[in-house]
Amino acid sequence: MPPSLVTAAWSAWGAANLHSPGRFTPEDLAGAIVKLGIRVPATARTADTLGTEREGTGVLIDHSGHILTIGYLLLEAQSILIVTADGRVLPGTVAGFDHATGFGLVRANQSLDHPPLEFGKSSEARELNTAMIAAHAGARGWSNASIIRRRPFTGWWEYAIDDAIFTSPARDNHSGAALLDLDGRLLGIGSLWVGDALNAGAAFPGNMFVPTDLLAPILDDLRTHGRRRGAGRPWLGIYSEEMRQHVVVTQVLNDSPAERGGVKRGDVILAIGSQAVANQSEFYQALWASGVAGNEITLQIWRAKAVREISVRSIDRMEYLRPSLQS
Repeated sequence: MPPSLVTAAWSAWGAANLHSPGRFTPEDLAGAIVKLGIRVPATARTADTLGTEREGTGVLIDHSGHILTIGYLLLEAQSILIVTADGRVLPGTVAGFDHATGFGLVRANQSLDHPPLEFGKSSEARELNTAMIAAHAGARGWSNASIIRRRPFTGWWEYAIDDAIFTSPARDNHSGAALLDLDGRLLGIGSLWVGDALNAGAAFPGNMFVPTDLLAPILDDLRTHGRRRGAGRPWLGIYSEEMRQHVVVTQVLNDSPAERGGVKRGDVILAIGSQAVANQSEFYQALWASGVAGNEITLQIWRAKAVREISVRSIDRMEYLRPSLQS
């Protein structure tokens, strides 16, 4: 059973206003929290939605200078500057990106002269536990929050994870922020501001963090190859929303596989092949279970009061973005 609205509200208030129970001080770890400044060409496909100048937080995670952040900051990055807690400005490069989890990895070209953060076990982050959110100083720095929900998350951009961490009170400037347990160990990376963190059908603002347990199986691949090994997931280039137990296409990206295949805004996706879908989760599960990037995907759609069948040749999402991530 998820916490009630009242219980969650009290837990969030207590985390934000009562004395921190943490067994460390922010000063102990501040050197591992950095500001990232990213510039992207105006011709980049993500420039319109994510901007050409992006800013977020990164977390030093090893002695080789690898910095973990949320991946959308890094898409099509042309240059990266790393600003340390003591004010130094260092160059960085994109080391890796994983679309399935949303993690991005930056490599500092010079030493940060600070120990990396240790990883905790995000699977042990329980609902109503207090945690600390750590961002760079220009993004409101450090604050306490309550973990009010563990639940699946689906996004409109062909993204889903099974066990996201939701915290409250909500804070802005969350991109790439670290979620820490009471021993200062890393549990998650900040991704989104959400209006209904409890998923209870009521306004309850919070933030969604991607659990770092998802990083462990792919971290060596990201460090070495820039991405997880193996074939990528099939990607169509569709934004969608759930409406009355239907998946409705809200946008088709320009020059995407979906556009080339004839998918249009307003189409209702009824099935992938023979697999009926009634929500985004079922849509993604059926899409990703259909094979690997490059496979032909058959969509059953409802358009103009008729059922139609459309074939779309999927691709790996990273093939769509330009310029390619550095490696």
